[in-house]
Amino acid sequence: MTKEQDQKLIHQCIKGDRKAQKALYDAYASTMFGVCLRYSNSGEEAKDILQEGFIKVFTKIDQFNGSGAFEGWMKRIFINCALEYYRINKVHMYHADTMEAESNPHHDFTLEKISRKEILDVMNKMAAGYRTVLNLYIIEGYSHGEIGEMLGISEGTSKSQLSRARAILQEELLKLAK
Repeated sequence: MTKEQDQKLIHQCIKGDRKAQKALYDAYASTMFGVCLRYSNSGEEAKDILQEGFIKVFTKIDQFNGSGAFEGWMKRIFINCALEYYRINKVHMYHADTMEAESNPHHDFTLEKISRKEILDVMNKMAAGYRTVLNLYIIEGYSHGEIGEMLGISEGTSKSQLSRARAILQEELLKLAK
């Protein structure tokens, strides 16, 4: 969507126009569902996070001030919804011991033979804590300090989980590359 189309829909959504809300949902649902999938253990969890995210988007849409991209503003809401989901359901979070993470072997290989879907499948099989830190650090670009604050864990735990997630990812991708 163009910025002008976004702004028109935003103004209509602020007024409570259901057709505009549906159009906004249709325009961004698949992209935001992809974000939700990266942070969830299943498609059902991703759907729950997506629903919660759109509820928050529609209730807070009047707070979008137009600086930056609307899609980026929405993406932040969906990431926060996913993180909130995991704070509430912390049973999904697994914290790796730093020694264990550092003891895993590292291998060099190329990803030429591995599809994007295979990489995402491997990531989706990881424990939620590992996958969440990997997403936040590698894909979203947050620091370990920021991740620690968002997840309620120490910076060291964030580093440990990232190290373990990388080792698991590398190990599983090596199996696929053979």
